Amino acid sequence: MASTPPRSTRTRVHVVSDVHGNARDLARAGEGADALICLGDLVLFLDYADHSRGIFPDLFGEENADRIVELRTARRFEEARAFGARLWSGIAGDRYAAIEKAVRKQYAELFAAFPVPTYATYGNVDMPPLWREYARAGTTVLDGERVEIGGRTFGFVGGGLRTPMRTPYEIDDEEYAAKIEAVGEVDVLCTHIPPEVPELVYDTVARRFERGSRALLDAIRRTRPRYALFGHVHQPLARRMRVGATECVNVGHFAATGRPWVLEW
Repeated sequence: MASTPPRSTRTRVHVVSDVHGNARDLARAGEGADALICLGDLVLFLDYADHSRGIFPDLFGEENADRIVELRTARRFEEARAFGARLWSGIAGDRYAAIEKAVRKQYAELFAAFPVPTYATYGNVDMPPLWREYARAGTTVLDGERVEIGGRTFGFVGGGLRTPMRTPYEIDDEEYAAKIEAVGEVDVLCTHIPPEVPELVYDTVARRFERGSRALLDAIRRTRPRYALFGHVHQPLARRMRVGATECVNVGHFAATGRPWVLEW
């Protein structure tokens, strides 16, 4: 009788963020890993690199997508909102219903691509109320909560903070801070947005500072997790740096790279 080989005592976790519709690579993201972690932004509303992709150009066309990107990149947010309002006024029916229909189509494909087990939290462009419908057995959704993986404690906080972009899951600073506090001391702190450190929140292509969290930075300094993992900033000035004892890592723009970040111990 053949003997069973000894089970490896090492744990390997793959981490992705900012999936933005990349279901093809997501289906392979967990290969060779004990678990997949997803830090949100599953939805692709508008691809700033390819204006033909996403919910916005599907509804309004690539030329209008070019214009909205131009206005937002120039930080002319009021003009961008007025331009968008004019476009939406020409759509028959309810605006929210049109967006939800498109998001549901993306979620059906993306949640089906998640391997087992997957631990996921929301990004700022996600629609949390819909996740309960699409998360299958083996996909655990966490927000302001903790879980143990391979003997280490992982804390999860989803969403983003208020910005002029007004994306779907932006919350007040106080609510976000309360979720950070609820997580407490962990080995690995997983969030969608980065801590408020200039090098981590500046996007070198968009040429602007995205919103990071001061409460998250304070918690990192106070509780000293081994790692703080996040996404949100697609082309950061610094992809990783230490804050005290903590290695802070932007796990990458998965929509563009198709590659997970690997954590092994």
